[in-house]
Amino acid sequence: MTFDFDSGIDRRQTGSNKWSRYPADVLPMWVADMDFAAAPAIVEAMMQRLQHPVFGYCSAKPELRAQIVADMAANYGWSITPEDIVFLPGVEPGFNMAIKALLAPGQSLALQTPIYKPIRVAPEHWSLQPIALRLDRPIAEQRTELARADALLLCNPHNPTGKVYDRAELLALAEAMGDRPIISDEIHCELLYDGRRHIPIASLDPAIARRSITLMSAAKTYNIPGLKTAFAIIQNPELRQRFEASRLGMVDSVNIMGLEATLAAFRDATDWRDAMLAYLEGNRDTLAGAVAERLPGITMEKPEATYLAWLDCSALGLGDPAAHFLTHARVAFSPGSDFGPAYGQFIRFNFGCTRGRVLEAVERMAASL
Repeated sequence: MTFDFDSGIDRRQTGSNKWSRYPADVLPMWVADMDFAAAPAIVEAMMQRLQHPVFGYCSAKPELRAQIVADMAANYGWSITPEDIVFLPGVEPGFNMAIKALLAPGQSLALQTPIYKPIRVAPEHWSLQPIALRLDRPIAEQRTELARADALLLCNPHNPTGKVYDRAELLALAEAMGDRPIISDEIHCELLYDGRRHIPIASLDPAIARRSITLMSAAKTYNIPGLKTAFAIIQNPELRQRFEASRLGMVDSVNIMGLEATLAAFRDATDWRDAMLAYLEGNRDTLAGAVAERLPGITMEKPEATYLAWLDCSALGLGDPAAHFLTHARVAFSPGSDFGPAYGQFIRFNFGCTRGRVLEAVERMAASL
């Protein structure tokens, strides 16, 4: 089957956060939400579920658990059981639950920097001391920082840079953490380019798995984030019990349609995923070429994963590049300061859209300069 990713879909008047935050003349290239229609298999599964008129509280079907178990084995050589899976309404509540389960106020949590804002601010929610791990420094040079951390909150593939950690880097992180826990946000694990393969850190060794909470979802890869469905994989029963106990009335059950969509995504939509990844890789390469040609003073390293590009605008001397491009180019980006106070000269560019829209954003930026 062929899929058309070049036809733009009008998302205005649909309640879309991405398309309603700014005036109609602004191109929204900010939040991590793609503009592609969901895979036909996902839409069909949801339409079938709508034929039943009752939408009560719901649990994951055994078929979904079995599908995830099979996918972990096939994709990563990781052997898990259905009981290891805990369903959640999102990865963000998942890592906050994990922090609450594992750490007490005053303890320390290691985080990469720059980092996705909900991860960056999580230590503050739980009265923890953040320990910054510089993404531009080798892990071996940051063992002192890791030795001070009571836990590690890892984002791999990384948001906002699109870095993918290889086996040696993951082993170095796990070794540096000793027997202390690891929370791993792996929501972008299927969005890799150039033939790369994702490695869940918990899959490296049973000893690492015993102290790990791995968070995944179909949301980003299959463009169903609004269906609020994710899952944790926790192979240590005692750790899983502590994690479940940290819901504290704040983390509710999972969206009934999200469960249907997740099963359809993993079971029936891999052909759509592969075609979409090929299109995104083309977008990434097109964007990199256009930045180099049309935007002198801006540098971009090609992301190894995700549909997010991290652009360094330092040489432009704009003060606040995101504000400049919003005002003068009518393009909305995620400001670098969201990812850490030291990154105000960066912007995050979402290229999960039609190629024409990517190029239009670049042309507007060039005109504004």
